[in-house]
Amino acid sequence: MTAVDTVEIIRAKRDGHRLTDDQITWFIDNYARGGVIADEQAAALAMAIFFRGMQSDELATWTRAMVDSGSRLDLSGVGRPTVDKHSTGGVGDKITLPLAPLVAACGVAVPQLSGRGLGHTGGTLDKLESIPGWRAALSNDEMMRQLEEVGAVICAAGDGLAPADKKLYALRDVTGTVEAIPLIASSIMSKKIAEGTGTLVLDVKVGTGAFMKDLERARELAETMVALGKDADVRTTALLTDMSTPLGLTAGNAVEVAESVEVLAGGGPADVVELTVALAREMLAGAGRDDVDPADKLADGSAMDVWKAMIRAQDGDPDAELPTAKESHVVTAPSTGVLTRLDAMAVGMAAWRLGAGRARKEDPVQAGAGVVWHARPGDEVTEGQPLMTLLTDEPERFERALASLEGGYDVEPAGSAYEPGPILLDRIS
Repeated sequence: MTAVDTVEIIRAKRDGHRLTDDQITWFIDNYARGGVIADEQAAALAMAIFFRGMQSDELATWTRAMVDSGSRLDLSGVGRPTVDKHSTGGVGDKITLPLAPLVAACGVAVPQLSGRGLGHTGGTLDKLESIPGWRAALSNDEMMRQLEEVGAVICAAGDGLAPADKKLYALRDVTGTVEAIPLIASSIMSKKIAEGTGTLVLDVKVGTGAFMKDLERARELAETMVALGKDADVRTTALLTDMSTPLGLTAGNAVEVAESVEVLAGGGPADVVELTVALAREMLAGAGRDDVDPADKLADGSAMDVWKAMIRAQDGDPDAELPTAKESHVVTAPSTGVLTRLDAMAVGMAAWRLGAGRARKEDPVQAGAGVVWHARPGDEVTEGQPLMTLLTDEPERFERALASLEGGYDVEPAGSAYEPGPILLDRIS
């Protein structure tokens, strides 16, 4: 093929045709390698896919080609079933932290390759890096050894996994094509398939603080990803979960680690415990270990033991004091009554503006920055009582964080009816 075929591929998708397997594999392979396909041509194809979509078998070929653009991990030597979980991202979504050691405590290995935060959604690696000494980068040999000895690893994905996705992801971010469901699904699933895990559970967030704002779009994304997993012989299920209200009582880095440790100690906010246990049960069922109740492993301390071993294995000190912010600002309840709404996007934006997140992938984050809220929807509050505490090292950040919280919560008169919605909205298998 010559470079002119790139234009033929763009035209074919622009006009609504199914791309052939040869066209797809040639395009992905050459774009990953570089030198043949220009970024503007890849951008044109991404936009054509945005408007025209992809058929299920076409998308399966596209995803396979992205997996084949790099290496695959072989986890067959781990000695026990492997299962991974992926969240589409939310506010206060620290679930991976207690979940990985909890599932490992139940006898299933968890190879959790995670990422960093961008915008209002937090990154698992950023949170864990607030633990003194902890490191995200592991070699494949280190990762395998930790899986065998500890049962769980949370680390950064190597450059060799689905390199085509890395290029396409960066391109989508600057060309207005991030929201295309075929491109979201193939991006997530190519990395997860390349990880080599036998079972995958997807946590697809829905609501104001989620990437997918409405249930039908979230369901479409979940169904697309489940189908791609099955095509690749990875047992895949998806839970649709609410992200209109932030999870737990914290959004940030060190503050979310502290809350995760509370959960592992048998306490923690009820919603975080509920979602952690629900995802653990789903993961264990997929791995053929539904004979174990993860709630028991939280209660007896064995999940905490795995957590400490996992942190130590990556040079962290699980008993060290976590960083705290230098400055704080308290937001008080404007009136007496019932807190009926706390908007996840408003809280996420505030945490980001306080320094807990980043605007560009190369930006640093503050370990101690974030938001702690002292009431959840349904709780009674009194005028002047602390509603939220904002944390940062740079007090000049408070003004913009407070601006993002304007209109982000409602206090209704005492006695107002409040009906909490469920966290688990649907299951796709």
